[in-house]
Amino acid sequence: MQLACWNLGWIFLAAAWLGPLPDLATASFAAHMTLHMAVVAVAAPLLAIAIAGKAWDPVIRFPRPFSPVPASVGELLIVWAWHAPGLHHWARHSAVGFVIEQGMFLAAGLWVWMSAFGGTAPRDRGRSAAGVIGLLLTSMHMTLLGALLVMSPRLLYMHHGRSEMLTPIMDQHLGGAVMLVVGGIAFLAGGLWLTKDLVSLGRLEMGTNEG
Repeated sequence: MQLACWNLGWIFLAAAWLGPLPDLATASFAAHMTLHMAVVAVAAPLLAIAIAGKAWDPVIRFPRPFSPVPASVGELLIVWAWHAPGLHHWARHSAVGFVIEQGMFLAAGLWVWMSAFGGTAPRDRGRSAAGVIGLLLTSMHMTLLGALLVMSPRLLYMHHGRSEMLTPIMDQHLGGAVMLVVGGIAFLAGGLWLTKDLVSLGRLEMGTNEG
């Protein structure tokens, strides 16, 4: 399973970065947000699951920097900073800005997902519980940012191109919806998966104590 996740993660990352999305994202906020979600909510978790528990898993060697809740807060700061109009505009119109933005998105995504799923196997209850909190916090801030973009009555970004199908404000609302749905669901699903593991660990410990 981990080998399949590793291969799929790189396939999604290559499709996101080498496909049409980077060119489309220079003029379309919805394309930008699709690219963002492909990196942090699809490729990053697949790569993190593939690495988890392996010899090169950074959580095993550096558990403190990979604590789930601080990782979630760090990811929040990175994502919200790059969606401020100034930095966002720079990333859309500068190759250097784009590379830095995408690199930080991937690093932030791996930071959060590795913090939640990495470490020695089987995970202890404390790390699983912290992972649940970290992923749910990330889901909440993704949902909040997406909702703000969807409900904003004014245009926040001025790099939109002309489109016969979408007005600039519709493009912005669609991009927010992509983050709201894909980002929110991906991190919520990860939190629920860890919750299932946490419940299983609790039942196993109860059975051991009763025995």
